[in-house]
Amino acid sequence: MSTVRIGGAPVNQTPLDWLGNKTHITDAIEAARHEQVKLLCFPELSITGYGCEDLFLSDWLCEKAWQILLEIIPHTQDITICIGLPLRMNGITYNGACVINNQNILGIALKQNLARDGVHYEPRWFDAWKPSTVIELTRDNFTFPVGDLVFELEDIKFGFEICEDAWRKEKRPGYRLAQRGVNLILNPSASHFAMGKSQLREQEVVKDGSRLFNCAYLFVNLLGNEAGRMIYDGDIIFGVKGEIIQLNNRLSLKPFNMVWCDVDFKNLDNTEIYPLTDSKIKNEEFVKATSLALFDYLRKSKAKGYVLSLSGGADSSLCAILVAEMIRRGVQELGPEKFCEAVNIHASNSLKEITGKLLTCAYQGTRNSSEATFTSSQQLAQSIGAGFHHWTVDDEVKSYEGKIEKVLGRPLTWEQDDIALQNIQARSRSPIIWLLANIKQAVLLTTSNRSEGDVGYATMDGDTSGSLAPIAGIDKPFILQWLKWAEKELGYTGLSYVNNLTPTAELRPSERDQTDEKDLMPYSILLEIERLAIQQRLAPAQVYLQLQKQPLPGSPDTSLLKMYVQKFFRMWATNQWKRERIAPSFHLDEWNVDPRSWCRFPILSAGFRFELEELDKL
Repeated sequence: MSTVRIGGAPVNQTPLDWLGNKTHITDAIEAARHEQVKLLCFPELSITGYGCEDLFLSDWLCEKAWQILLEIIPHTQDITICIGLPLRMNGITYNGACVINNQNILGIALKQNLARDGVHYEPRWFDAWKPSTVIELTRDNFTFPVGDLVFELEDIKFGFEICEDAWRKEKRPGYRLAQRGVNLILNPSASHFAMGKSQLREQEVVKDGSRLFNCAYLFVNLLGNEAGRMIYDGDIIFGVKGEIIQLNNRLSLKPFNMVWCDVDFKNLDNTEIYPLTDSKIKNEEFVKATSLALFDYLRKSKAKGYVLSLSGGADSSLCAILVAEMIRRGVQELGPEKFCEAVNIHASNSLKEITGKLLTCAYQGTRNSSEATFTSSQQLAQSIGAGFHHWTVDDEVKSYEGKIEKVLGRPLTWEQDDIALQNIQARSRSPIIWLLANIKQAVLLTTSNRSEGDVGYATMDGDTSGSLAPIAGIDKPFILQWLKWAEKELGYTGLSYVNNLTPTAELRPSERDQTDEKDLMPYSILLEIERLAIQQRLAPAQVYLQLQKQPLPGSPDTSLLKMYVQKFFRMWATNQWKRERIAPSFHLDEWNVDPRSWCRFPILSAGFRFELEELDKL
């Protein structure tokens, strides 16, 4: 045979769910066998999941993964599979891809380059394997090679680049594999989702790899919100000699996907190119990723729904729509019966009825709230079928204020106590919405976004109060444009109200004309400062000089621009303690400000004092 059917199978795994993880793997093997696939590749660390973190340092986790591997081996009759697992030898953990052919272990290839930036901390858990090194291992009556390996199967000679291996341009194992005559490279990955990242994989990993090494190339990614923060899109990318020949539709809500293609290894140029249908539109990627993340978070946490303090503003409205869209997409892909079974509710064919069971919203007004935001929240909740309640917290606010006025011996005033008076309103909402969430045994969503996280424009134990922050990884300008897109493209007509409002916290009296951008700066400029200061890690003076070179909304003069930069850095440094307390959030963009994943910063520092003095001199 010259043409061999090669398959990739992303699986939606969960740390420590040994039975569920094994079932997804064996079900995928059966699906592949039914399609007459000869070689099936699973993602990186697919037995354990990638998100086990410090458990990878324990002997027992790796031993359990090995036992699960032994239980999978009987399912490999008449098929070859490549499956990821941690391998612990002499107290050191390595990241491996085990090749099993017809119930026999052919070897375990080990990862040679470890991801250590952004959201990745692999060197904490794993050691990199030395290139060109091979040892022999005997375990449970199997003797096999381990290390930098090449395998042969029918007309295929193949090797591995495991995730980060392919991103190290000068250190790619593919160069040595090409010298050893391979005609197929497999890349089992746990590559976190970020909007726009799939295109980079296609170009820099698969197209460049298959062209440089004159071979067929298969990239297979993990799938799902595995452990709470990272989302894996289940990307399958086939390439041959610089051309993409097959893709899957990413971000599926199913337990596994399986896509195959027939590759002519006698003459790679004869390999068929399949229709490519995966959407790369950023707005669509965002909603598909958050739908998957919210679906997995709900079912894996065993919660009975989501509760949301729906203010009528953009952020909370986005959270409501994302839950509704998760339900719509889940019912569409899985069917109403399987979707309802997955989230543990009684089956229904009505999207609004399902939404009413899974999403409860409450508008918590104060004397400073407007009729416009109440209408916005009420109409949105009713349009999607969410449960909706409303009440005021003025009595609670007055009670707190009265007690402190007695302590101080004076009345609280907006002139003297502005921030405190704003914060107590936000904090007074927290206990009652938590009570509702607890009674419903639901996940309480908090609505802070990344732009607010940058500068601490949020009330701790107020609008940040909750157990999951689904939009904390994205910026306000993206949110505002996405809501308008969703109204038009997804048909959420209930968004028409919020899309006509100016973002405001509504915590000051109406005559003070409060808006977010008056409190801070234009969101579009804040985003540009964030991009330079946080993503590109530039100093204040460097940020200012860079901004002067580019057109900015409103064309601020040099003194105003300098003030914006100074304000950003001062507020960033002052508010690290708030970022430390942000609820778990999804990584959705190229960067985020969650110190437990992408961006670490000291809680106490000199606050850029010397760097801002340098900026003043410009």
